[in-house]
Amino acid sequence: MLLVTGSWVSSLTTLIPLALVIAISPLSVIPAVLVLQTPRPRPTGLAFLGGWLLGLIVLTAIFAASSDALGDLRKSPPTWASWLRIVLGSALIAFGIYRWLTREGHTESPRWMRSFETLTPSRAVLIGLALVVVRVEVLTMCALAGLDIGSVDLGVAAKLLTAAIFIAVAASTVAIPVLAYAAAGHRLDETMARLKAWMEKNNAALLAAILVLIGLMVLHNGVKAL
Repeated sequence: MLLVTGSWVSSLTTLIPLALVIAISPLSVIPAVLVLQTPRPRPTGLAFLGGWLLGLIVLTAIFAASSDALGDLRKSPPTWASWLRIVLGSALIAFGIYRWLTREGHTESPRWMRSFETLTPSRAVLIGLALVVVRVEVLTMCALAGLDIGSVDLGVAAKLLTAAIFIAVAASTVAIPVLAYAAAGHRLDETMARLKAWMEKNNAALLAAILVLIGLMVLHNGVKAL
């Protein structure tokens, strides 16, 4: 039986906020809704979720396995890395504010959104995997989570459970609409269409908000490490 220890609870306290950064990002939620507007929504959505989960699992596992080699760098990052975080965080915040101020001129849905309407299940797997790897905030959160899981003083079973909880929370906002549609089918078509229309109309504002949030997080981490 797995015992709840102080180290396990402390690790979860660190990991769940990292997972929520991934989960609440509009760039996680929007694609999950868009894949349900394709000609074959159920298999395409499930394929996208599979690729998304695979990406989260692989990235987290890689950094957990690398925790011994990268642990010292995580605990004592060089000064230049902290200043780089500050610069990048400030740039993200500035760009997010700019996108917010100019949001009225970006009411048309971007090309990447429209491209989801023609996805097939086989492409959806690759897109789900790619969106995990190429998004800086997802890569960063998985890296921090993996390093924490790999370095915490817990048994193998506890580490696996901790990683599973992190991935479940991080993937929750993709899994919920996809699994709900898989269960309810076309009964959710109207709801998903309304949600898609709202997100397309407000995509600039949503992107601005997530840029500012990520920028604040990166800036905070940079200042904290100095």
